[in-house]
Amino acid sequence: MCAPAVIAAVREEWSRRRFLGTLGAATVAPAMVPIEAGSQPAPVRLPNGFRQIFDLTHTLSPKTPVVPSFKPMRYVPLFTIPKDGFQCGEITLNEHTGTHMDAPVHFVDGAVTVDRIPVDHFFAPLVVISIVDRVRKSPDTAVTPEDIQAWERRHGRIPAGAFVAMHSGWDARIGDGESFLNRDVKGTSHTPGFSGDAAAFLTKERDIVGVGVDTLSLDLGTSMGAPAHLGFLGAGKYGIEVIANLSAVPPAGATVIVGGPKHLAGTGGPVRLFAVA
Repeated sequence: MCAPAVIAAVREEWSRRRFLGTLGAATVAPAMVPIEAGSQPAPVRLPNGFRQIFDLTHTLSPKTPVVPSFKPMRYVPLFTIPKDGFQCGEITLNEHTGTHMDAPVHFVDGAVTVDRIPVDHFFAPLVVISIVDRVRKSPDTAVTPEDIQAWERRHGRIPAGAFVAMHSGWDARIGDGESFLNRDVKGTSHTPGFSGDAAAFLTKERDIVGVGVDTLSLDLGTSMGAPAHLGFLGAGKYGIEVIANLSAVPPAGATVIVGGPKHLAGTGGPVRLFAVA
């Protein structure tokens, strides 16, 4: 944040400029085109060998679904341009809100925190395993070792240092908190995730840096004992939950880029997630 002297100078300058009207601002301000909630912008063309970039991050807002024991994100405007000459607000949220990372310490005491995850783990070959067809029939569907092996029969062995993402189509529910949580009368969520067997296979039989899901949890909503969380995080891998737009990304050949959080001793935090292909 700016130093107090800078803030005071901005306020003084802003007061002076109020006499000049809005013409200058209109000539320099960039056009802002609002993106409708739930829309999927077309991939952006890139130079340097990449053809497309995909935004895999949901827009974070107070309406973003959260685990029932967490409070929703809160945003409070503190300063405004008309009054102060600059804009600034305060964000309050749980570390595990929106498109976010689970560090190993989230489930394993004494394990790696977000600020200690090696940065080279944030650039990885992206493997997208789709279970969309099964989820349409039943939300209590997990990624299994058989799904992983089926992916490998089509695309080859999972590359070393890969990030493996479950695509279930659940991100389409993000605008409806009740639908996203999908709880029954007893409060149990019926949502897809990784099975404990899949976690064991990927951490013991393959070389991965992390995994991701388009739901609120690496585990099935009906799982007992969090076998996927304990399997992945216990092996030192990170997880990313509430991923967006995996339907737009090729199942193989893309690279994931994780804008990971870096606060001291963090158990997780919101990320900006991209894929390039």
